[in-house]
Amino acid sequence: MDEPTSGLDARAAAIVMRTVRNTVDTGRTVVCTIHQPSIDIFEAFDELFLMKRGGQVIYAGPLGCHSHKLVEYFEAVPGVPKIQEGYNPATWMLEISSTAVEAQLDVDFAEIYANSELYRKNEELIKDLSTPVPGTKDLHFPTTYSQDFFTQCKACFWKQYHSYWRNPQYNGIRFFMTFFVGIIFGVIFWDKGNKIHKQQDLMNLLGAMYSAVLFLGATNTSAVQSVVAIERTVFYRERAAGMYSPLPYAFAQVAIEAIYVSIQTLVYSILLYTMIGFQMEVGRFFMFYYFILMCFMYFTLYGMMLVALTPNHQFAAIIMSFFLSFWNLFSGFLIPRTEIPIWWRWYYWASPVAWTIYGLVTSQVGDKSDMVETTGEIPIAVKDFLEKSLGFDYSFLPAVVAAHIGWVLLFLFVFAYGIKFLNFQRR
Repeated sequence: MDEPTSGLDARAAAIVMRTVRNTVDTGRTVVCTIHQPSIDIFEAFDELFLMKRGGQVIYAGPLGCHSHKLVEYFEAVPGVPKIQEGYNPATWMLEISSTAVEAQLDVDFAEIYANSELYRKNEELIKDLSTPVPGTKDLHFPTTYSQDFFTQCKACFWKQYHSYWRNPQYNGIRFFMTFFVGIIFGVIFWDKGNKIHKQQDLMNLLGAMYSAVLFLGATNTSAVQSVVAIERTVFYRERAAGMYSPLPYAFAQVAIEAIYVSIQTLVYSILLYTMIGFQMEVGRFFMFYYFILMCFMYFTLYGMMLVALTPNHQFAAIIMSFFLSFWNLFSGFLIPRTEIPIWWRWYYWASPVAWTIYGLVTSQVGDKSDMVETTGEIPIAVKDFLEKSLGFDYSFLPAVVAAHIGWVLLFLFVFAYGIKFLNFQRR
């Protein structure tokens, strides 16, 4: 117990310590720090472990009736003043063992204790208690943790479930932003999905996909960082207590995020898909939902990963902004892949946003043979225009689908193993 009487009046402190004393009398051991105890509270203790500034022990032993053993020990030190009758032994003990008194008497109470008979008795007791009884074996546990991996995952998942459910600000703002942004973008790009007969129409559609994924995706990345940073503080304490392995904790947090992101994506996809006016086919809607879902997942995991790799979420936010700028630049909207200098084109493939825009546009209009009017050229089919001008090839769509799974798994495992191997706790 850490200072159980702090902030209490004399009566309340006495009641608390009487309860502690009753607990001890049942055969239990209570280790307790105490601050300015009264005589009655101090004498309720059986033994005292006293340290001076710097952590050096100057007394470790029984108090005795009316603290007589403690008093006798310190009064035996030459120059230490005798305790006055009725004076609080705890107050007297702190006064005569202070740094000023040590300097005045030219003594070191830690050295006196180290050379005392009390110290030798304590060392002998430690040695005796450390020697196992003949015929006994050391405690052995077949596993590091009390539960198997699956049970740990299940327990961590329900813990995260309740934690997220009790954080309505985070999830409420998430869904409000999703609905609000979905409506705004739906109104701005109203019925653009059916207008693919001009080059500008296709560029408008490309801009719609670019805005839809980057705006809300970046919001997810930023919002999740403070939540993960707070949860990580709790995780440090529970990991130190040996409650569970880091990997079940990481997988559980990703799993609960995946549930909320799935619901968020469903709302967002329905709003955008219907208002933009894409072709009403189950397969096309599923592909649209899949790419938006995986996009929001890797954005969220990207934010979680940065928190796991950095000391705090402020530092993570700086790194987040740096890389998001490059994701934005090489997304294929500001400058198409076909026009990026060849020595920089590799970074297009290293931008997850580029893969998402590739998948969204190609899955919706990449197979269409409708003719599109282009500036200064004869009309060509939509699919040919996308391949020639933007580098979007419909036959490459399966690889784009697989790449999204790869991005999600990459950020997931870096987050999980960052949580496992990196510890930024200062205490």
